[in-house]
Amino acid sequence: MDIVSLLPQFGGFIYTIIAFVVALSVIVAIHEYGHYIVGRWSGIHADVFSLGFGPILYSRVDKRGTRWQIAAFPLGGYVKFKGDANASGGKDEETFSTLSEQERRTTMNGAPLWARSATVAAGPVFNFALSIIVFTLIFMSRGVVSEPITVGELRPLPDMQELQAGDVILEIAGMETPSFDDAEGFDTFLNNLPEEPTLDYTVERDGSELVVEGPYIYPPLVTQVIPRSAANDAGIEPEDVILSINGDPIFAFEQLRETVEGSEGAPLELQLWRGGDIVDVTLEPRRTDEPQADNTFKTVYRIGIAGGMFFDPATEAQSPLDALSNGISQTGRIITGSLSGLWHMITGAISTCNLSGPIGIAETSGAMASQGTQSFIWFIAVLSTAVGLLNLFPIPVLDGGHLCFHAYEAVTGKPPSDRALRILMSIGLFVVLSVMVLGLTNDLFCP
Repeated sequence: MDIVSLLPQFGGFIYTIIAFVVALSVIVAIHEYGHYIVGRWSGIHADVFSLGFGPILYSRVDKRGTRWQIAAFPLGGYVKFKGDANASGGKDEETFSTLSEQERRTTMNGAPLWARSATVAAGPVFNFALSIIVFTLIFMSRGVVSEPITVGELRPLPDMQELQAGDVILEIAGMETPSFDDAEGFDTFLNNLPEEPTLDYTVERDGSELVVEGPYIYPPLVTQVIPRSAANDAGIEPEDVILSINGDPIFAFEQLRETVEGSEGAPLELQLWRGGDIVDVTLEPRRTDEPQADNTFKTVYRIGIAGGMFFDPATEAQSPLDALSNGISQTGRIITGSLSGLWHMITGAISTCNLSGPIGIAETSGAMASQGTQSFIWFIAVLSTAVGLLNLFPIPVLDGGHLCFHAYEAVTGKPPSDRALRILMSIGLFVVLSVMVLGLTNDLFCP
């Protein structure tokens, strides 16, 4: 075996691991800091704040007596509060019995119910807050499309075109260009465009109105490659232009979509234009369960690319309030989509292969990092929402399970018995480990 030939794959593996560790560390740090800081505000003392498990690589004790440490295995983290038996919580009976009433108030088990509940809930809440902040900042940096639609930066295409940056598009093929914000009107406009390789664009340029030729507004141009997709595995890259499928020339992204969906998974031969070079690839579309507007799922064939217009529209600044609203909405869409997907997997409406494990998440981390800083940060925000949601599930050992215990205590006036807690925690641990094994199995065996 040629060892040198393995170096690119080895380098990619290291890159993927680094991206995964960075993404997970950020999310875990935010989650555990939520527990720590709300606990501190609530009068609960933290003995240890650990990022990672296992042997300690670095630690220091702050002026409040909390040990901050980084451990060797960066696959999670924890906050150990005063009086806890271990990193998972639970009462250290021996230590607890030696504390005064005032000292017990500074422990998790001796604090009032409201303080314990707030401290537990803070982890997922901080994950959601991170997602909202990141999405808000990204929406602010992207801005909103200027009205009327104006050509920003032209994307590279194999054919020369007459449009220029700064052109204000008034009409395409004799039809007035609608507002980009009017999604329904814009979709109707696109559906009514003539399906031709070139179209007439009426533009305003330097104060004058003129007609120039340009490509179909949504050409078969790759703007994004989905991680762990057929396109990603075949080596397709952003900015590739698909010239033909099985020898048949195409000029519109819709032609690509129709061919892929009608392929039933049969291999497709694609000819690509990549910066002046011609590249041939063969791939097999994969069955995918896609969420619909009515929260159902539809099984379709996809190769895993996204398209866009042949130019980046000029943008203008988005107000912080609008960006914040969009950030909250984006987080909400991830939550509802995740819950819908989980329910449809439980009911058998879609395949359990939609659930990824650590290998799949690591591969996605590396792929998103390779597509740029903003894509990677966006992925961290998506994953942070998923982690926050997962921790709210009413499963013992998760934050949601502890909140259920606190709710029981609020209703009955006393916490569940130690024996009941031990049994429930064992069941919860079994459920969590089973889901992890399922995800890992999917990573290894699902197509």
